Amino acid sequence: MRTALSGCGSTLCLFLAGAALLFSSLAKAAPPDGPVYGPELQGFSYPWPVLEFSFPSQKQTLHMAYMDVRPDNPNGQVVVLLHGKNFCAATWGNTIHVLVEKGYRVIAPDQVGFCKSSKPQAYQFSFGQLASNTHALLEHLNIPQVAMVGHSTGGMLAIRYALMYPQDISRLVLVDPVGLEDWQAKGVPYRTVDAWYARERGKTAAQIRAYEQKVYYADEWRPDYEPWVQMLAGMYRGPEADSVAWNSALLYDMIATQPVVYDLPRLKPPTTVMIGDKDVTAIGSDGAPAEVRAKLGHYPELGRAAAAAIPGAKLVEFPNVGHTPQLQAPDLFHKALLRALD
Repeated sequence: MRTALSGCGSTLCLFLAGAALLFSSLAKAAPPDGPVYGPELQGFSYPWPVLEFSFPSQKQTLHMAYMDVRPDNPNGQVVVLLHGKNFCAATWGNTIHVLVEKGYRVIAPDQVGFCKSSKPQAYQFSFGQLASNTHALLEHLNIPQVAMVGHSTGGMLAIRYALMYPQDISRLVLVDPVGLEDWQAKGVPYRTVDAWYARERGKTAAQIRAYEQKVYYADEWRPDYEPWVQMLAGMYRGPEADSVAWNSALLYDMIATQPVVYDLPRLKPPTTVMIGDKDVTAIGSDGAPAEVRAKLGHYPELGRAAAAAIPGAKLVEFPNVGHTPQLQAPDLFHKALLRALD
């Protein structure tokens, strides 16, 4: 690099040249608007050690990242926490603390396609496949029975798991699960995987934050929500952002085309449905006509209908809370969760 330093003394010239080089290197190293993470969330720290479970699936070897947190005074019970679409096992951090204090062992996995787990280029995503992967993990850990807590898309997965392995579930807790209505049957147009991919490419922190504020937190915003924005945005700033966007597109296709509402009457485990009454989640509704959008995502109604459809289910409603009660109203949520697990 050549700089115009004529007329300066030799010491000053060296100082200015060094400062220019330092500034240039810092400018290159600093991300433009936040941290940069790898496609498997490399660089983002979880609150407990992250373990890996490798297994064969669909003619390839994949891995699931997970946390296995054990209490000092175990009560003999295990809770599995299943994250949602724009969440990761790390977002369960406060909940894990609460459960471990009460003696529960907690398993919190990242599903394939998400967070610190494999991002396969080609994979037939289905809730049945993800349930089978999770069951293989629990078999690997020699855990025969669990209480299962699923949030958002994790709620859809928990329902499928409970249908496939009902004898393995002691309690089922569904926290603002999506799939409680059939969006396409209600008029949401089908969106191809390619269209989802185009929508996901180049996603910014500002876009993520705006969506989460409206849907997850009922138009509220607090500084403690920001790390979860950057957790996602950092992967979209990363060196393999296209791989992240492609997996996200495949996962959105799974969510949009595999509603669980029709399966609720077949659930057998004791079930608690938890709903934030300001939740308005409706996947793909941004592509629907206004008159269709107006009929979607009414979670107080969806929660009551779901609880009525599930044999013996209990309903817990959180007032003035959006899609994510465990983060927006943690004290209320954890009291209700402990009651449901008792």
